Amino acid sequence: MKTHALVRLPGASFARAISSTAAAPDVALAQAQHAEYRQALAAAGLTVEILPADERYPDGCFVEDTAVIAGGTAVICRPGAASRRGEEATVAQFLAGRFPLARIVRPGTLEGGDVIVAADRVLVGRSARTNAAGIAQLVVALADLSGLAPPPVYAVPVAGCLHLKTAATYIGHNTVLAIATYADHPAFAGLDALAVLDEEAYAADALAVDDTIILPAGYPRTTSMLRARGFTVLPVPVSEFAKADGGVTCLSLIW
Repeated sequence: MKTHALVRLPGASFARAISSTAAAPDVALAQAQHAEYRQALAAAGLTVEILPADERYPDGCFVEDTAVIAGGTAVICRPGAASRRGEEATVAQFLAGRFPLARIVRPGTLEGGDVIVAADRVLVGRSARTNAAGIAQLVVALADLSGLAPPPVYAVPVAGCLHLKTAATYIGHNTVLAIATYADHPAFAGLDALAVLDEEAYAADALAVDDTIILPAGYPRTTSMLRARGFTVLPVPVSEFAKADGGVTCLSLIW
């Protein structure tokens, strides 16, 4: 059962966040949307811990990319985007008193948005932000920190997306939500794959908190599909974070 979420507030520098789109985020609207997002986390039953904005890092609100929490351990990431290196320092300080820590080091790169922790496996996107060395270090870290046989780790090539979680997310109950081109991927074998419609592809990035799903607002077909499966769905507006290639999983670390 998940009980906590860590977020970082978007600052004025968020207007300069890395983006593949031509649209610049509206910072004031992003800050208002972030407040709604925090309310949804609380409504899902989580205690929300808040880090202040760090204006040195325009992408700092995408706190998920700074660490991977699995099996009672935390692996501090080394972002693939050079401008984001350093974001992880305050997150590591926060997590140090709560989890045993390991770190991804050069030449490895790993961003949390590429890591799906399912009940019986860990899937890691081999993307522009996460390399083979980072994946190999994650495998070792999960084994060393837990002291137990870790779940198998599978590398999943990522194409046409920033992160693996842009294309697919694990929502519990042996179920993955995915865009059509990933729903049948061999790495998801044995999981119940729910394919989102092409026109609702952004909704594949969904944040599961036990039986509650925090979902981007504006995707009615995906919302209906999840509710039919018995999930409680909390839609939240995240249009300004989408402009910076972010989604609902990117904005928090939960455990």
